[in-house]
Amino acid sequence: MKNIVITGATSGIGLAVCETLLVAGHRVIGIGRSAESCDKAKIYLLSKKNNADITYFNADLMQMAEVRKVSSKIIEYIDSNWDGMLDVLINNAGCVRSRYCTTKEGYEQQFALNHLAPFLMTYSLIDSLIKAKGRVIVTSSESHKNMSMRWDDLMFTRFYKPLMAYKQSKLANMLFILGLNDRFSKKGIRAYCVDPGLVNTEIGLKQTFGIVSLVWSLRKKKGVTPDVPAKTYHFITSSETHPEGMYIHGEEKKEYSSYVNRENADRLWRISENLCGVEFGRLR
Repeated sequence: MKNIVITGATSGIGLAVCETLLVAGHRVIGIGRSAESCDKAKIYLLSKKNNADITYFNADLMQMAEVRKVSSKIIEYIDSNWDGMLDVLINNAGCVRSRYCTTKEGYEQQFALNHLAPFLMTYSLIDSLIKAKGRVIVTSSESHKNMSMRWDDLMFTRFYKPLMAYKQSKLANMLFILGLNDRFSKKGIRAYCVDPGLVNTEIGLKQTFGIVSLVWSLRKKKGVTPDVPAKTYHFITSSETHPEGMYIHGEEKKEYSSYVNRENADRLWRISENLCGVEFGRLR
């Protein structure tokens, strides 16, 4: 039985992962954006397993202040109920946007939720992960390939292109996981990115419009149901030993972009520390 935290846990892939892990007997904390969505998800999960050990917290993880707030609540829960040990953190929450939008802190929303939130959430829970020699999983995508970081304008304040901003955030996920392994593997932590493939979810229809929502409404019909990629998260979570590789699809490691190297990972790590106002590990 593993202790697991998963973000974006009220719909789509996140909800399917929760169901899969709870049915397997694990204990789960889910994070959703609203109390209403959390309550609805919990009712659904308990209908699938009436004694499921599921707890929800709600937070808008697009806002770094809320990441800090909810992570404090999670730490308190872990310390009180799980002996301070977190076996797996699944950073799954993500978004797509049709136009340039910023958070309250002034960050482009896709970059904030898709990258900075996992970075800060992992930082906040790192002691609990170290205690359990745990695993960190981030939902990435094949779209990270054939992409580079827009170092001179990471927030795409000029000439905003929604798809490019999304692809950059998925590349940032890969760079973050490489940086995390570099800094914490000696402490027993292993980190992974999952390629879920094309999945029939509503991610491209939430707070989008125009061409973005039209393209996604057509494209998602070709995708698999969320329970299919949920098996990958279960594989990484439940394996007795750390699975090989860093980028996983199904139960197999995949090749990732050559742009995912230590120089770029370290550069993004330093920028992310500055944006989040933290010092998160130093290279050995």
